[in-house]
Order: sequence, then structure tokens, then C-alpha cells
Amino acid sequence: MSEPFSVPVTVRGYETDVQGHLNQSVYLNYAEHARWSLLKAAGITQAELIGSGVGPVALETTIRYLRELLAGDEVEVTCAFEWGEGKTFRIRQTIRKKDGTVAAEITAVGGLMDLKERRLVANANEVLKGLATDPGLL
Repeated sequence: MSEPFSVPVTVRGYETDVQGHLNQSVYLNYAEHARWSLLKAAGITQAELIGSGVGPVALETTIRYLRELLAGDEVEVTCAFEWGEGKTFRIRQTIRKKDGTVAAEITAVGGLMDLKERRLVANANEVLKGLATDPGLL
């Protein structure tokens, strides 16, 4: 896949701070929305994850704020998984305005937790792709 998965979002007025900028915590909500949208597009629901005995966990998140976002701004939030050899994986995301300006870059480290053992599974990539109806998105 040449372009990463993305979802459109419009900044709502109640999400802004006193200066009229998108509140810093809302960037995380947008990133989370894009991640769950990608999983849904790949054919994985929250219920299926829980039913299979695993759940996603966030281990680290870094946000680089590059340009302000204001109420009414329309953005695209991308999401791309990067799989490695260990128990964790990276998710790279970009929040981009319609004119192409990058407003923020988000990098997260996550894993899949075995809900009974309360430990990360060793093969998150295989587990997620095994649950997906369209594993190519992952």
C-alpha cells in the first residue's frame, strides 16, 4: 500500500483551548480514532479482539506539534503499523490539513496484551492479521 490509511476529521469548537487552538489532548483522540478506524477497515472489531483474549495497550506516545489547528479545520489523520521482531510495534500517524500542511506527527509504541496472563503476546502481528478479513491494511 503506497499511501497510509487515513480518516477525515473536522476540528470542533468545543475541542479548542482558550487561544482557539485544538487542545493538546484531543490530538490523542484523533490518533486513537484513526487506529480503531484502521482496525475496523481491516475487519477487526473491539468485541472480536476481546473475544480472542487480547487487547491493545499503549506503551509510549510522542506528539510533535507543528502547526496550529483551529475550529472548522478539516484534516486527514493517517495510521500505519510498523511491525518488528519483538512483542511491541510502532504506529506512525500524521495529522495533515487539507492544504497539505502537517499539523502534528504522532509516534506510538504498542502491544497486544493477553487478557488472562496480563502480559504482552509475542506475536502481535500474527494475532492481528489472523483476526483481520483484510490483513493487507495492517
